[in-house]
Amino acid sequence: MGAAAALVTVGDALAAAIARLAAAGVPEPRADAEVLLARALDTTRVGLVVAARRPLPETAARDFAALVARRAAREPLPYIVGEREFWSLPLTVDRRVLVPRPETELVVETALRLAPAARRILDVGTGSGAIAAALARELPAARIWASDIDADALAVARANLARHAPGVALVCGDLLAPFRAAAFDLVAANPPYVTDAELGGLAPEVRDHEPRVALAAGPDGLAALSRLVAEAPRVLAPGGWLVVEVGAGQAPAVRRLAETTGRYVRVEVVGDHAGIERVLALKLGGGGWTRS
Repeated sequence: MGAAAALVTVGDALAAAIARLAAAGVPEPRADAEVLLARALDTTRVGLVVAARRPLPETAARDFAALVARRAAREPLPYIVGEREFWSLPLTVDRRVLVPRPETELVVETALRLAPAARRILDVGTGSGAIAAALARELPAARIWASDIDADALAVARANLARHAPGVALVCGDLLAPFRAAAFDLVAANPPYVTDAELGGLAPEVRDHEPRVALAAGPDGLAALSRLVAEAPRVLAPGGWLVVEVGAGQAPAVRRLAETTGRYVRVEVVGDHAGIERVLALKLGGGGWTRS
């Protein structure tokens, strides 16, 4: 009788987890709890509906409790499950790299729209390899490089690119320093752009768990962006494009940086679904693409 009374159903466990995550301030407690319970039961979120009145197996209950505890501590869900989808590609992610975000898909969309004929492409500061993998999928004839200054991040990118885009070459180096002049038709990047003052106010998932080196960009958030804008004309072929993600409100400052160089002949600012300017595309003067 006592043992039977102690049984917890799948639905009861889910409800308790939702309440715990909500109390911890998790933004989407139901969705996250469902993902974690489905993982503990090796099923799908739809499968949870079917199993709602069934007893939760003891092993699954232990696994689920551990997963919920991690999420309640505000560890990002993709780190817990070890994966995040980007451009319909499942990417392995952990604490060595930023979690790929929907706004970064706007970098890929913009690059494909403005430079569909690019033959040599660099994803600089690649992190998980998300941009490089997406561009390789859409531009299979292009030669693509992915670089990062952090060897740990490159290890994650290497695994993802081996899975989705094995032809991408990986380079360890500081932004554009490793590359020769006029090497690329397109340089794409999601660089660090968080200001020092903003770091403390980030969501706990970002502030406490994601790599600081991929976020922090000095007092004005422009440390990496200013270098990319200034140095890209050296590595771009005539008519080539630099496409970069920027922080909310940074587009005017980055535009001014581009104008200061005197090297770009076109600047395009792209907003996200909410109308926030999140991507700048800068076209180098000249014309034509590299041929080899």
